[in-house]
Amino acid sequence: MNSKNKHIVFLTGAGMSAESGIKTFRGNDGLWENYPVMQVASHDGWLADPNLVNQFYNERRQQLFGAQPNKGHLLIAELEKQCQVSVITQNVDDLHERAGSSFVIHLHGELLKVCSSADPNNPRYIRQLTPDNPIVAPNERAEDGSLLRPYIVFFGEPVPLIDRAARTVKQADVLVVIGTSLNVYPAAGLLAYAPPSTPIYLIDPETVETQQYPRVQHLRMGASQGMEQLMAKL
Repeated sequence: MNSKNKHIVFLTGAGMSAESGIKTFRGNDGLWENYPVMQVASHDGWLADPNLVNQFYNERRQQLFGAQPNKGHLLIAELEKQCQVSVITQNVDDLHERAGSSFVIHLHGELLKVCSSADPNNPRYIRQLTPDNPIVAPNERAEDGSLLRPYIVFFGEPVPLIDRAARTVKQADVLVVIGTSLNVYPAAGLLAYAPPSTPIYLIDPETVETQQYPRVQHLRMGASQGMEQLMAKL
């Protein structure tokens, strides 16, 4: 593909970062790093024990600082030399950015940012954390006086960037879905916004239910191998 006018949109999920050592909570046991998912990734879990939730995400940041983008991330970034590329990710890591992708929409928030618990999406209170300062201390406060919390969209909270993501999918000449079970809404519903003539590729080693999207071409492999095959197709 050599046309700069082509727009490839990627929708990536937990399987995108699995090869980088970032553990997912896609298993059937409902655990994420030995914690019940709803205890550390839901609005009710935050209200029940904010310090536990902050401790959990402190640990996830340490894990992320030790991870590196995998070949799949790098190949997506490489495509920007040939065409327009947009990435919509359900992941909260920064591996797409570190690989070189320049347009990334984080549907579910960003692990390396913290925010006000009273007004999570107010940019005045969103702060970037760094490897030198990655920890939220117990009962630490945001500048508005509320508890500092992870800049993460918890289960039970609205997804503020979903409309922007839908507009991006509407502009896709090719839509590529990588490493997502298509079970988490509203992200899974984004496929419905692809224009009727837009080919859709799904890269995931697992069986994924795609009956409602009959034009999906499923490459049953991991992110890196799937991206290599996709580059050859494109």
